[in-house]
Amino acid sequence: MTTIALQVNRRAVEVSAEPRTSLADFVRDKLDLTGTHLGCEHGVCGACTVLLDGVPARSCITYAAACEGADVTTIEGLDEDEITTELRAAFTREHALQCGYCTPGMLVSARDLVLRLPDADERRIRVGLSGNLCRCTGYVGIVRAVQSVIEARRARSIAPVADGGRTLLGPAGSGRAVSDRSEPRPVRQAPVPASENAATGGISDFTPATVLDQRFTLQHPPAKVFAMFDDIAGIAACLPGVSLKSPPRPERVEGLIRVRLGPIAASFEGAARIERDPATLSGRIVGIGTDQRSHSATQGEIRYRLLPLEGGAATAVELAIGYTLTGMLAQVGRPGLVRDLAKRLVAEFAANLDRHMSGMPSGQGAPAALSFWSIVSDVLRARIARILHRG
Repeated sequence: MTTIALQVNRRAVEVSAEPRTSLADFVRDKLDLTGTHLGCEHGVCGACTVLLDGVPARSCITYAAACEGADVTTIEGLDEDEITTELRAAFTREHALQCGYCTPGMLVSARDLVLRLPDADERRIRVGLSGNLCRCTGYVGIVRAVQSVIEARRARSIAPVADGGRTLLGPAGSGRAVSDRSEPRPVRQAPVPASENAATGGISDFTPATVLDQRFTLQHPPAKVFAMFDDIAGIAACLPGVSLKSPPRPERVEGLIRVRLGPIAASFEGAARIERDPATLSGRIVGIGTDQRSHSATQGEIRYRLLPLEGGAATAVELAIGYTLTGMLAQVGRPGLVRDLAKRLVAEFAANLDRHMSGMPSGQGAPAALSFWSIVSDVLRARIARILHRG
């Protein structure tokens, strides 16, 4: 195993992987960034295209270890990007996508064209997109979408960037990747798998691949809420799908959490450690777990902070939920679904916590679940909102 350190979507990442691991498998399996799709795995179809030091690159034929020190941007990292936002709207307007499998790589390549082409020349756009194959659309809508964004940006006097910002010759990623191997690299210890860590008692810090921020309010004073957070068994009883395996201790809590995403069920068995700071009414829970059935593993971190409201009569609970998921479930655990599940889990936890502190029984027991019908209804609501917005 080799420890690879690089920037992914503006976040420092240091993860252990086999030397033969491709960049595509690295971001999908190690970082849960499954927006990067795998098609031909020969660098031909372009579905796996990412930005490597700002340059489009085929991640399926790029070794992750060769990207040491580089800056990688996947389609998830372009959520707030101005050009990509315009392209997404144009793709919808021009009916430039059908099944959507090629779309992430297509958007990354199209963004590069919008950035550097001086005008919306159809031939140059088609040549620029020739490395991205689509089996559905016939390309007409895609070309029109890219043309419309280039025309709109040039009309707003946004000048092209010469060579798309490329400053060095050589392979994509050579701009920042570590090239001087004359000095031996320090030997790093490969991370111990979660299951082994749980067995030996070590629960180490980590850098989450995804962080979700949540907030809820309790009609109880901060001191009372903070004291409740010290009742590990009580908190576990309020968390949907969580059960303890043994008497809890702050330095080690062993348990099980059951999760259901539609028809997919998982039971993560593992351990956690708990840190608290009474001076700031804050704390942290760091945990690891594995699901033997799917051969998936997860690392999780919950940071919380309590803020007084209504003159100290109520409390705002701020949560930062970070996680890294690997294995089969990482392939289906799309960020949108995980965010939805996290919101539902936090809402149910808040309701259970409020009932528990008010002396009423909580509704704990069932797995933390995101049903098929809730997924469908959310998709329909989002589409209806977009249609009304366009109208």
